[in-house]
Amino acid sequence: MSAPRRPVDPSGLERYYVLTGGRSGPGGSASSLDVATLVVARAAPLPGMQHEHEEILRRCRDPLSVAELGAHLGLPFNILAVLLSDLLVAGRVEARNPIPAHDAGRGPDLALLEEVLSGLERL
Repeated sequence: MSAPRRPVDPSGLERYYVLTGGRSGPGGSASSLDVATLVVARAAPLPGMQHEHEEILRRCRDPLSVAELGAHLGLPFNILAVLLSDLLVAGRVEARNPIPAHDAGRGPDLALLEEVLSGLERL
């Protein structure tokens, strides 16, 4: 006779609890993360790292937004933020906040836009 099967958690909450070590939100510098924050790896994955940490480092060789990263990994924002917090504290990734519109300068280069428009009209 086989042992009774453990019920499966269809919500994935048990998996998330294990991934984050029971933490429900990021701390420290990661608390300012939002979906538009760009993440870039500063180190390669180490042997024995948690799989999700390895995947983040692999995917972030080039800057990737938190939203894109979450979509690739299939993780909710708060779970991903906890994992990114671990990597930020360890210095393995860098988070770059997007430039707010009011700090982006005087706007698009009008001369460049006029050249593009002129080129499109010639087509």
